Amino acid sequence: MAVEGGMKCVKFLLYVLLLAFCACAVGLIAVGVGTHLVLNQTITHGATPGFLLPVVIIAVGAFLFLVAFVGCCGACKENYCLMITFAIFLSLIMLVEVAAAIAGYVFRDKVRSEFNKDFRQQMQNYPKDNQTALILDEMQKDFKCCGAANYTDWEKIPTMTNRVPDSCCVNVTNNCGVNFTVRDIHAEGCVEKIAAWLRKNVLVVAAAALGIAFVEILGIVLACCLVKSIRSGYEVM
Repeated sequence: MAVEGGMKCVKFLLYVLLLAFCACAVGLIAVGVGTHLVLNQTITHGATPGFLLPVVIIAVGAFLFLVAFVGCCGACKENYCLMITFAIFLSLIMLVEVAAAIAGYVFRDKVRSEFNKDFRQQMQNYPKDNQTALILDEMQKDFKCCGAANYTDWEKIPTMTNRVPDSCCVNVTNNCGVNFTVRDIHAEGCVEKIAAWLRKNVLVVAAAALGIAFVEILGIVLACCLVKSIRSGYEVM
């Protein structure tokens, strides 16, 4: 039995929200992949709680896309079981997202510690590994930093006595890091610079998370309304 009256509006709004869920799912997958790539370049000592976080984000995004598909089928066919499944799964996704947010907050210092440890390890490999050198050079250029804590960290690296990588220079030229003067390089360390960048952007992430949570709550409410209408239709029949 087809829904009537106000439930048609609810059904239409649910379709709109399902499109929003698909967009959110793609966004979560993109954020997870991006975070995974960044951590993969900077943290190399296996699976840590911080390293597993982007995997959880990707999984939630993929699951949200699947749930949106179930919801679309349930709304289209006005199927009671599918809509109940949609509402339950959407509630579970919200719980996982809350857990992931808590984990991200709890392990934020662990991630920073691992990043600092791995950055220093990659500094040791800088003279021997071209790929490592490219990664560190790119980071130092992008964040205008030098070394882990500061530029003096490079003094502890073999073959880097009285020099820093050219990527530390304010104006990057060939061999500009040889016999440098402090005023010609970025003296601040990369660990704190990148941590500051993350703190600056965490509000954007938090606002996006709140937006997604609001859309999910609204989706659960609309799904429950549609379920109630479908159930009433069955009872009339």
